[in-house]
Amino acid sequence: MSIHITVSELTRSLFHSLGLDPRPLSAEQNLLLECYLAGQIPESAWNDYVFETPELARHAEARRISH
Repeated sequence: MSIHITVSELTRSLFHSLGLDPRPLSAEQNLLLECYLAGQIPESAWNDYVFETPELARHAEARRISH
C-alpha cells in the first residue's frame, strides 16, 4: 500500500489545521488579489477592500508565505 501526497496538499492541510485555510475567492476577488500582489493597488485602497472582505487578507498572507 502506498500513499501519495503532494506538497500543496500538505500545505493546505497545515493551513486548515491552523484555521488559516481561506475559503475560495470569486473570480473578481482573485483578480483583485493578483493586482494587489503585483503592486497595482495602493495600500489604502486594499485596506478598504479587506475591511469589506476579510478573506482577502487571509489569501494575501497565504500567498506571501508560499512564495
